[in-house]
Amino acid sequence: MRLGDICHAARHGSRKVTIGGLVGLALCAIGGAALAQGGTGRFAVAPGGYTPMKPTPGKGMPVDGGITFQDQYSPNGDYALWMHDKFLLPIIIAVSVFVLGLLIYVVVRYNKRSNPVPTRTSHNTLLEVVWTGLPILILLVVFVPSMQLLAKQYKAPPANALTIKATGNQWYWSYSYPDNGAFEVISNMLPDEEAKKRGEPPQLAADNRMVVPAGEPIRLQTFGADVIHSFAVPSLWFKLDAVPGRINERVLFIKEPGVYYGQCSELCGARHGYMPIVVEALDRPHYNAWVLTHPGAKIDGAPEAAPAADAAVTPAAADAASSAASAA
Repeated sequence: MRLGDICHAARHGSRKVTIGGLVGLALCAIGGAALAQGGTGRFAVAPGGYTPMKPTPGKGMPVDGGITFQDQYSPNGDYALWMHDKFLLPIIIAVSVFVLGLLIYVVVRYNKRSNPVPTRTSHNTLLEVVWTGLPILILLVVFVPSMQLLAKQYKAPPANALTIKATGNQWYWSYSYPDNGAFEVISNMLPDEEAKKRGEPPQLAADNRMVVPAGEPIRLQTFGADVIHSFAVPSLWFKLDAVPGRINERVLFIKEPGVYYGQCSELCGARHGYMPIVVEALDRPHYNAWVLTHPGAKIDGAPEAAPAADAAVTPAAADAASSAASAA
């Protein structure tokens, strides 16, 4: 029995004095006070229900003429993008320019006209130490932030993280929410005309999205129902294989509300290219409102009470009520 059911039964049920009724009213009062104090908290529900969020052009999707990674909306994505743009790219450019300079020097200095009598040098100890040691030092420098990024990506989710399970099927995705009442959402690609009508990118839009709360860690589990698939959303720096007979797990953290697009990135059959992924991140109240649109759903972590074993008045409660009536 959920908190709302307890409140309704306590307020509109029998007027007899019962232990169950008193407990129900107490729970209702406590729950109401908690929601009043935390109107924007974990259990708050946005007024007006759920309305699908419209995507922001250029956010969470590929853009025309793009030559680098998409803008990132997760902490891991921010770190990875910094590592690529500010760390790896300068090293790559410096090494490439250095090697090109060496090639040009060798071509100019040691061609047949400039050097008619070739040298008979067989080895140079200093040179061999430098061209062996320098690449090792470069790799060690790259190793440190690389391992930090790997550790961040595979950090275990907190115990109270919301769990969502993404299952890859031939050729669509399904999303189940065990912490929200175990309902399931089936997601198929929208026809191009319908996607354009909704203002979404063709071949990336889906009829049902994977809706998640923004600003909190999510335990995302992937599973393959038939063959190997891969759940990938570039703007969230998230990619996790969905393998039959095995559950893979990673933390998904989205910094802000928005609509983020991805695709299956593991060749999985004839319609591999028709498995888009649409992640809609909402603030907690609007996420809760979306959850409650599904039959049998509940807000994860909301207080629950065990169903009353017997609705009848217990002998002790009856004696107490009788005594109180006599005294009056």
